Amino acid sequence: MNPIQSLYTWYRNVLRNPKYRWWVILGTLLYFVSPIDVVPDFIPIVGEIDDVFLMTLLVTEVSGLMIEGFKTRKGQVDPQATNTTTQDSTSSANTIDVDAVSVK
Repeated sequence: MNPIQSLYTWYRNVLRNPKYRWWVILGTLLYFVSPIDVVPDFIPIVGEIDDVFLMTLLVTEVSGLMIEGFKTRKGQVDPQATNTTTQDSTSSANTIDVDAVSVK
């Protein structure tokens, strides 16, 4: 697995954990406004890429969580079927990861 995919998977899993969700959101927003970045913002174009990537990831994941929560409250989705709001060690043991490989 490449490092970017690993980082994305880690970020998404931590954001979906209700115990750490608000800390991750706060940390992401602080990183966005902080002058200390992985790539400094004074470098044209490249400096903003990490900020844009992180904010896009945050908005995508938070909006997805909000939509799932809304559907769960309205009774449209079984909360145990999605298993995104509560994730413990027993449910992660039953997860199967599958890597797709293109065949030519």
